[in-house]
Amino acid sequence: MTPLGTAMSQGWQAQLDVEFGLGQQKTILTQRRHQGPLTIQRPFYPEGDVCHLYLLHPPGGVVAGDRLTINIHATADSAALVTTPAAGKFYKSSGALARQSVSLKVDNGATLEWLPQETIIYEGAQVASTLRVDLADKARFIGWEILALGRPAANEGFSFGEVSLSWQIFRADELFYQERIKLDAKAFLARWGLNGHSASGTLFICPALPEHLQAVQQLIDEQSGRGVTLIGDLLICRALDLRADKLRDFFQQVWVLLRPDVLQRPSCAPRIWAT
Repeated sequence: MTPLGTAMSQGWQAQLDVEFGLGQQKTILTQRRHQGPLTIQRPFYPEGDVCHLYLLHPPGGVVAGDRLTINIHATADSAALVTTPAAGKFYKSSGALARQSVSLKVDNGATLEWLPQETIIYEGAQVASTLRVDLADKARFIGWEILALGRPAANEGFSFGEVSLSWQIFRADELFYQERIKLDAKAFLARWGLNGHSASGTLFICPALPEHLQAVQQLIDEQSGRGVTLIGDLLICRALDLRADKLRDFFQQVWVLLRPDVLQRPSCAPRIWAT
């Protein structure tokens, strides 16, 4: 075992590997491994057969030198919803990077919902975050990433620090969508960037149809800071807001609107969202 002092000086190196499989009557955890401060609560089944799982990061925040790695695999015909019990936090850094890597794999006939609560990036944080989603031809996926730069309630903006984001979505082993974003003090204030909005987010839904695009466009109506597009059968919804909770509420409205048609299941919000 690594001495505590050494682990703290080098940063936490934490990894969580989770696999879902279809049991006789419901989706179950067929594999779970963790190293360092990343773990899960016991599964919940508010929908009967869908596995609701909460990811836990006991330290409560990520500091310079930390590296979090999350690997989730939904095997054929399984159905799982993964969320977090609270917002994630990346703290101010003296220069070293804090890293997070998320890999999501969804097999044919499987459904995976990746719906973590927002991630708060403290002013001065140095963060590199990657998200890779591998979807089989007949996989179904809903996922979002919500960021809150600074802490407006504490009169903290984002005058220094940097966040590097990389998203990749593969369909049948071929790269289908890729995006890289750098957020710093300039991007935080610029009109071509966040224009001073502390909260930003992206929601992915696949497979989606033109009628789903129209439904979200009607939901948005004249609201500012909201947008949606359809690339092939991938629906991408983006939002900016001064408050992360308002942005999350909007994404939840989209989720409630489209989940019944895309996943053939009525919305069933995780209980933790109400606490």
